[in-house]
Amino acid sequence: MTRRPSRLAELFPPRCTVGYAGVVRVGVERYMHHRQREEIRADLESEHGIVLSTGEIRELAHRCLASLEALHRVSAPALRTGLAADGGWPLHIDATGEDGRGTLLVALAGWRRWVLGSWKLPTERAEFMLPKLKDVGGDFGAPRAILRDLGRAVTDAVDEFVSSLDAAIPVLGCHLHCLSDIGGDLLEDLHDELRTLFRKVKLLKPLRAFAREQGRRLGPAIQEGRTGVRLWLAHRDPDHRLPGGPAGMTAARALAPWVLDYPAEGSDAGFPFDLPYLDLYDRCLQVCRAPEVFLRNPPADPQVPKLLERLQRILRPVKRDPPALASVANALRTRAKLFAELREALRLVIKPERATPATVDPGRADRELRDIQAAVDRLAASLRDRRPERGPATDMRQAIDLILSHLDRHGHSLWGHVISIPPECGGGIRLVHRTHNVLETFFHTMKHGERRRSGRKILTQDFEQLPPAAALALNLTRPDYVAIGCASLDRLPEAFAKLDAANRHRSLAAAPNRTPTAVETASVSTIDRRLVRDMDPRIIAVAQSSRPRLRAQSAA
Repeated sequence: MTRRPSRLAELFPPRCTVGYAGVVRVGVERYMHHRQREEIRADLESEHGIVLSTGEIRELAHRCLASLEALHRVSAPALRTGLAADGGWPLHIDATGEDGRGTLLVALAGWRRWVLGSWKLPTERAEFMLPKLKDVGGDFGAPRAILRDLGRAVTDAVDEFVSSLDAAIPVLGCHLHCLSDIGGDLLEDLHDELRTLFRKVKLLKPLRAFAREQGRRLGPAIQEGRTGVRLWLAHRDPDHRLPGGPAGMTAARALAPWVLDYPAEGSDAGFPFDLPYLDLYDRCLQVCRAPEVFLRNPPADPQVPKLLERLQRILRPVKRDPPALASVANALRTRAKLFAELREALRLVIKPERATPATVDPGRADRELRDIQAAVDRLAASLRDRRPERGPATDMRQAIDLILSHLDRHGHSLWGHVISIPPECGGGIRLVHRTHNVLETFFHTMKHGERRRSGRKILTQDFEQLPPAAALALNLTRPDYVAIGCASLDRLPEAFAKLDAANRHRSLAAAPNRTPTAVETASVSTIDRRLVRDMDPRIIAVAQSSRPRLRAQSAA
């Protein structure tokens, strides 16, 4: 049997012609920097003269992940010690995917922001999540708190996991998920109805046609017109009289793009924090009134009033609509005000939390959380007082009941974020994040990198093929994790070599690449799709072979 010299064994994985340094380089470029295989191949050839195919690049990247996963398991006791030195750790648990496929479950240590585990699930169900939670608890100890969303599957899995532990652990619901769930239930039906009504009146298409047509009519003069509009805007005129010529025509034309720019009213936070069709309705009403004011004292140029009158005709369906548009918009506005009160009470800013919560003054932290809890309690009491018992205010009664039912159902999980740190770990307190923004930011980073690599906006196929250990690769961006696992990134090849040193015949690199079999719950998964398409000839042949027999039976 051929054996490599011991020095080569330290540099090269078994059955591999690329050294550990090359494996690490490919894995880091692929899963940390999200570079394409062709980019990695070209860099290796130009910088080191190493010529590899894209298939070999893919294989090396998978080998790197396999070794990284093994290193994570081997380093678990040291990582556990590091977490214990902080006074414990809060567990953030959540899953992501794309179009309901490629579900990736990630367990994150909230204060250190280490990925403690990542797994592919056939679907989000408690029976699949619970064993993973127990694995994390076995490797890293019981967390000090668990932050989850409000989904039934993760709620059941976390509750069963906590019941299996000796210690009482606070289970916290994400405030942002709670607010978003309430907003969705409160506003979605009316917002969808308003969108349907706008599609029926067919308003946006004529507005776009109006803006395009007048832009073509103005031609090069539109630049002069825009300059004139800026001068008119700078001049304060109590009569709001439009100028004549290109400036007046440009101003009249600009009313249509102003309506079409209704998304600018939002905050880019998405529904239910933004209500774009309510913003569209409000802008339509404002533009309906503007031509009336401008036409009271029109300019001498007759073309400008004609444009304003034409715009009025386009917007007439909104102004003269049977009460449907107005009633739906007013009901939506009333519910949106209730939602804004809840959002103000929770003091949530829809932005990622960038800083890790540090040890803070106990009095200040306790005061802040108590203030938020007191504000939510005051709002709940106010809603109960405002709730109409009878009469025609059915929608207001239903809206208030919906908010109160959510608060009653999830209120117990909204508080308890202050964690006391033992004196031997520095004392004081630390705060668990009130939202899942830490984990959402992690998922956003992964997906942004995969979009950069693939060039695809929709990542359904990419997430189905992405190995779960790809989430562990992002731990290499955390210096404290790297210091415990392998001292530095430069020494990661050496750490991989030590994993293989004990028995190179059974090393990670020599082992066949097997995908663990999971329970299949998807109706048509990617693997099934390949299988059933291969069955086409057999199914057709079977169907055709049954025809003579059926005819013979019918003849008999």
